Amino acid sequence: MPAKGWIEVNELHCKGCELCVQACPQEVMSLDKTRLTPKGYHPVQLHAEGCTGCAICAVVCPEAALTVYRQIESRPVAAAA
Repeated sequence: MPAKGWIEVNELHCKGCELCVQACPQEVMSLDKTRLTPKGYHPVQLHAEGCTGCAICAVVCPEAALTVYRQIESRPVAAAA
């Protein structure tokens, strides 16, 4: 089962540059054209399921506006005989 991820956007820092959108290998990010940040930019958002929490978006963000979370399903460990 693939990892499941999500992001949190610090809207005080996000300037809507779309570098994270272009870098996302899963293509699940876009700018939210219905909202503006306090500084007047359209913030980034997840628009679809499929984020794996790879954090490439956070690495390329020049403003460090993204925090990425990743949940990995744990598998049961086999008992030793």
